[in-house]
Amino acid sequence: MKNRPYILTIAGFDPSSGAGLTADIKTFEAMKCYGFAVCTTNTIQNDVEFTACHWIDVTVVKNQIAILCKQFSIEFVKIGIVQNWDVLDEIIDFLLEQNPTIKIIVDPVLQSSSAYSFRQDINEEASRIKLDQILSKIYLLTPNYQEIQQLYAGKTIEETIAVISSKTNLFLKGGHRENHIGKDELFTVDKKQYSLNPKLKNSSEKHGSGCVLSSAITAYLALGFPLLKACYRGKRYTEKFLSSNTTLLGYHRL
Repeated sequence: MKNRPYILTIAGFDPSSGAGLTADIKTFEAMKCYGFAVCTTNTIQNDVEFTACHWIDVTVVKNQIAILCKQFSIEFVKIGIVQNWDVLDEIIDFLLEQNPTIKIIVDPVLQSSSAYSFRQDINEEASRIKLDQILSKIYLLTPNYQEIQQLYAGKTIEETIAVISSKTNLFLKGGHRENHIGKDELFTVDKKQYSLNPKLKNSSEKHGSGCVLSSAITAYLALGFPLLKACYRGKRYTEKFLSSNTTLLGYHRL
């Protein structure tokens, strides 16, 4: 029997289990991967409302990472909601200390679907410098169209794409596009660009769909698929999730 690859998610806890840690773990399990989870924040939310965010001390986060890495060989990690760029950079550096070859996928969650803002530092010059440093250390960034517009204040989407893809691979999620909704794009560090168009027609909006997509891509990478194929398969998995029912909380299945 083939052992399942280990994946670590570092993200927030959502009591509705639509987003965050539990959504990531459901996705990993459906993909036949084994998921570990380190919590960055306890949130007060359901599928339509978000009222508070209680951050976990970064020392606790690092201690949890350390004890997992002491016991298990973790080659892929997905990072979701983190308090700010400084904390994210500290976590990334700590992960690289544990395993210098670890591949880090960052889903830059900046606000909830109900418009609750998690981050207060995204427009400061020091934060842009920190973001440049972060991008050079990770394997893939997976923002949606709303998030990418907040990453580099004063730049157009095209300019921001150019900056990011000069430092790391970029998967731009298209669920919030004004035109061609659902069309995702992959920009690689070797200057290649791919469009991934939606296939299923009976999709409906889901709480946490961005988390699921990033986690699905991470799972396929851990299973050995190259980046483009992992993105393609992750998108198809997410479309099944979106079409699993008509509520805001989707079901996970292959």
